[in-house]
Parts: sequence; structure tokens; C-alpha cells
Amino acid sequence: MKAIRIHEKDNVAVALENLQPGEKITVSGTEVICREEIPAGHKVALASVKEGGEIVKYGNSIGVAKCEIEAGSHIHTHNMKTALGDLLTYTYEPATCPELPERKATFLGYERKNGKAGIRNDIWIIPTVGCVNDIAKLIARKASQYVEGSVEEVIAFAHPYGCSQMGEDQENTRRILADLINHPNAGGVLVLGLGCENSNIGVLKEYLGDYDENRVRFLVAQEYEDEAEKGIELIRELIGFCKDEIRKETDASKLVVGLKCGGSDGFSGITANPLVGRFSDLLVACGGTTILTEVPEMFGAETGLMNRCRNEEVFEQTVCLINDFKQYFKDHNQTIYENPSPGNKAGGISTLEDKSNGCTQKSGSSAVEGVLGYGDRVEKHGLNLLSAPGNDLVAATALAAAGAQIVLFTTGRGTPFASPVPTMKISTNSALGKKKTNWIDFNAGVLVEEEGITMESLSEELFREVMETASGKKVKSEEAGFHDMAIFKKGVTL
Repeated sequence: MKAIRIHEKDNVAVALENLQPGEKITVSGTEVICREEIPAGHKVALASVKEGGEIVKYGNSIGVAKCEIEAGSHIHTHNMKTALGDLLTYTYEPATCPELPERKATFLGYERKNGKAGIRNDIWIIPTVGCVNDIAKLIARKASQYVEGSVEEVIAFAHPYGCSQMGEDQENTRRILADLINHPNAGGVLVLGLGCENSNIGVLKEYLGDYDENRVRFLVAQEYEDEAEKGIELIRELIGFCKDEIRKETDASKLVVGLKCGGSDGFSGITANPLVGRFSDLLVACGGTTILTEVPEMFGAETGLMNRCRNEEVFEQTVCLINDFKQYFKDHNQTIYENPSPGNKAGGISTLEDKSNGCTQKSGSSAVEGVLGYGDRVEKHGLNLLSAPGNDLVAATALAAAGAQIVLFTTGRGTPFASPVPTMKISTNSALGKKKTNWIDFNAGVLVEEEGITMESLSEELFREVMETASGKKVKSEEAGFHDMAIFKKGVTL
């Protein structure tokens, strides 16, 4: 098979390998002669399209033709464009979501006092302000020698915020830091402040709610002659508190998994993203929770999500999620549809609709149960939508802050980044999986490249891999010692 038609309504196919001028291909019974070279992952016209006519992929319009396009032509940014408009009015047209057969699964997790389950037993250092980032790193480096028992690492999460912020921008920082302090993957947390910052420890405590005082310590650097020495002392106390924690069999209903993609290509919506969508359905069938984010990459595919909302209240929240994010672009005088990226285009994605219809494949087929604002913590089991941008580090951090213990990250181009929680990289094509074995944890490219591998069998394999990761297996970025975080910047810096 040299090309694939994703949906019966599509008037394009996606090349699975480089196609040459004059090459004859047959796709779903339609015979086409390629008029020009068509790179793997890019679109070939299965029928002629008039100027202004719709380009259909995934069964949905992904843009319109800029000029007349003949069958066999390469369809990309040179001859098609977005058809998206501005803020829209939506109507709730509820779709029937398939009934997911109930399943049972478990992983080996750490029970926390608040009833949550952790999949790691790390000690985290959370700076309240960027001024103490290097002190946090110094403490983590020197305290690592005292790690024992089930404690795995001491990790400092540096960030540039916590002061000189105003309004919602400052609130974002406080909410995200509080979320991470409460995260179950941390057996213990040292909150490191400077002392004079806006989001100081006294202020931040108001955002924590009920927390286990045995697992959280606070240190104001300006109050000690040697803040690093004091920090190491507190880390040793935290290690002593949680070193005897043991993994216990935990129901999969306590697992929360974030869904994210980045560096997408023409295979993303065919292999890795629908595979993750199938995983999402499997976890939801276990009573677990998944979270889909990167709202700007829902634009153009949002009605499919809206019509899967559990009820009209969730639908209205989803409408606000979409239109509020569009308004954010407008408030900053930016084009709403300035997407996809150069890497996306090189991989065969032509418009935002093209990207979004592939991106939202990660949501599977289950109903949307809840909608979260940025910095909110997930409460409803099942599929949730989260307000955050498409930026990889910002979105993955937002997923962790919302309560995800793992992030599944699909990619066609590859990336080494990490997040505050284990971030499993899933390649859309085997070439990437084989080339970047130090980045990629799971290869979805085999779906179109190897005989006998089905979406059903590979999704079960991915499900097992996620359960093993939840039970302690390290992902590649963890093995490399990578731990990143990034907070959404929205406002004036003083």
C-alpha cells in the first residue's frame, strides 16, 4: 500500500512513501496517476477539485482549493488554504458515543494520604520565584547523595516567574505551583522561596488547600545564613518521611493520563494519534481519566468534541473554552489561525483544520465529561478538556498540574523534552522511532508499515506499556535525567 484514504468521504489520500511523477496508485478502488512528486505524509488528490472547492480528509473539510486542482496533484500550502473564520456560534447536536465495555486493570502505585495515587516517589523542589532557581538546583544536586529506600530522585523545577507579575498572569503562576506541590508523584516537596517576591510562601500557602504537612517543607532563603545547607537538611527529613513507601496494587481508575502531540506530520492522524485515542477509550473503560489540551489545535475540529459532550452544560463550557482562546489571540492582535508550524508543513500538514482533525484523534470516541480552566485540577473521571496553549512544554506542564501522572506525547518529528511527570514519546513513523531510540518510547508507525498489526492489538500493547510505566518503568527522558516545566505567560511584566 503506497497511499491511504482515511475516510470514505475523503477526496485526498496520504502518501505512505515518496510517490514519483507518472506513478500509478490505487486507493480504495480509485486509480490515480501522480502528476508530480508527492513526499511521504503529504496529500494526493483522488479527484479534481474546483477553485474554492473543499479539500476533505478525516471525513471533514480541512480547507479550500486556491485554484483548480487536478486528480493526482500534490495538495499542500501552495494550492489550498484554511477556510476557518473568527469567533463562531455553535449549536449542540449531541452525538451517540459508543458504549465502552467495562474493563479491569491495575498498576503498582504509591498510596497518598489524600486518596490519590503516585507513580513515582520523588522529592520535588518547587521555587516560588525564579530568583532562587540556582539555589534549588544546588540543593537538589547536593541532596541526591542522601536518596535511599523507595525515593528515586531529588528534582528541582526551575521557572522564571513568581514576581513582577499582575492579575491573571500572577494567578496562573500561583495555581500551577500549588498544583505541583500537591502532585501525588512527589513523595515529598520542598517549597523554596526568596522572601520578598509577590508569590511568596505565605501567599502560596493560601492556594494549597488541605495538604499533608509531613510531606511538604517550606524554606525562605533570606531568613538563613546558609540557605543551601538548610535546604539539604529539609530534603533529608523528607527522604526519611517517604523512603519506606512501597508500591501497592492500585486500580487503574486512579490513573490520570495527559494527551499531547507535537512536531506532528502527515502520519500523526493516521497512526499515533488514533492509537492514543484508542488507549484513552481503554483507560476510560477502566474508570480512569484522560485529559486533552492544546486548545488552538482544536480549532477547525471543535464541533466533533462539542457534540460528544455529556450534556448541554459541558457543551457550553466547551464553547467558552474555544471562543475564549480565540479571544486571547484577538486581544493580542494575532491571527487566530497562524498555524501549523514549519515542521508540521514539512511533514505534510497544510492548514490548521488539517492539523486539528489529526490532533483531536487522541480523544478517542468516549464522551467529554468535563472542561478545565488553566490551573484547575481534574475531578471528573473520563475524558476531560483542558485550557492550555499548543506549546509543548507549557501544555505538558498544564496536564501535570491538572493531575496527570503520565503524559502521552505523539510526534512525527521527534523531541527530547520532558515535563514534571513521565512523558512517553510515541512516534508516528518507524523511521523516527529507529533513528531516535534515545527519545522515542513507543513506535506507532508499524500500523501502516508492517503486516498483521492492527489498531486493536497495538492499543493493547500501548495500554500495557503505560501500566508498566505507571508501575515504575522509566521513559527515555527520565533515563536521560530530563525534567522540565513551563508556565503559561499571560500578561504584563513589571
